[in-house]
Amino acid sequence: MKKVFVSGCYDMLHSGHVAFFEEAASYGDLYVGIGSDKTIQDLKARKTINNEDERLYMVKSLKFVKDAWVNRGGGLIDFLDEIKELKPDIFFVNSDGHSAMKEELCKELGIEYIVSKRIPHGNLPVRSTTALREECRIPYRIDLAGGWLDQPYVSKYSAGAVLTISIEPDYEFNDRSGMSTSSRKKAIELWQVDIPAGDKEKLGKTLFCFENPPGTKYVSGSQDALGIVLPGLNRLFYDNNYWPQEIESVLDDTILGWLEARLWMVPLYPRYDDYDVLANTNINEANASKLSAASQKCWDAILNKDSRKFGEAFTESFNAQIEMFPNMMTNDIWEVLDKYKSKVLGWKMSGAGGGGYLIFVNETPIENAIQIRIRRG
Repeated sequence: MKKVFVSGCYDMLHSGHVAFFEEAASYGDLYVGIGSDKTIQDLKARKTINNEDERLYMVKSLKFVKDAWVNRGGGLIDFLDEIKELKPDIFFVNSDGHSAMKEELCKELGIEYIVSKRIPHGNLPVRSTTALREECRIPYRIDLAGGWLDQPYVSKYSAGAVLTISIEPDYEFNDRSGMSTSSRKKAIELWQVDIPAGDKEKLGKTLFCFENPPGTKYVSGSQDALGIVLPGLNRLFYDNNYWPQEIESVLDDTILGWLEARLWMVPLYPRYDDYDVLANTNINEANASKLSAASQKCWDAILNKDSRKFGEAFTESFNAQIEMFPNMMTNDIWEVLDKYKSKVLGWKMSGAGGGGYLIFVNETPIENAIQIRIRRG
């Protein structure tokens, strides 16, 4: 029998996990590496429902599992020592657990890399831990273009818009992934399970003030709070102020559906501990103007549903960000991005320095990438 290896959290064990193990075990004897409590705290910024000993006991009890253990390492590749010791024939992952780093590791070690089809058992519903966690009804957000213009030290050089979309929490996106995870934690403190009814702009201002009390040294941009609270696609226009001068929202399902069909995300690995995105900045009028112009071009392309121009503007906005904040990118991330550039219409990254996702614009599917749902209301 071939040896098959999988690795993950497996907290709140449910039928989706068991179906995943069943699918993996169809390829051979299944060995499971479980993320430690510390690793999950570092990656997800939360405690597990069941501690590592309980999770190990439950996983080892399943008939599909040949053996299981708690991985000794940390981060997204916490299983490095174990996979080298086991020498599996196959490494099996879920689509939201796929990363270029894992795939590259398998190439180096001569291990076949297979991504799950996520087929539920029989007539059972599709299950995920994220969907079962009640606080996860609070959205995340992605900024499509213009990011950093919500900071006065950028928009004072050139007024412009940040384009955001509110993302349903179908996945438990990594902590510090550039998807407003810090603002989302504050939203959970305020509202517990979901965004309440009421004036969304006022709710956004409440969240922004709650996250940035008087005396805050580094003020989080208001696009984070507004991007979570405001459903749909939003154009937030900034002019040397922390709060947008103008807000324009799009809830047209044809436009939102068009966007959803063209955005693809590939997970990256965590950023380095000593990372500082604000080091070596190059903020000036020329670069801020490029960012502002790219954001407007991106907005026009989306409203006209022009995929080619959307991809171009998406990339131009990202390049303008990098010119001002060169530490956003590392050599490792460039290497991953270079593998996709020729196959897609546009690209950017969420999560400066790593920890987030490469986001691509493309009209056709990107292998092993995940897609998002935009909150409608």
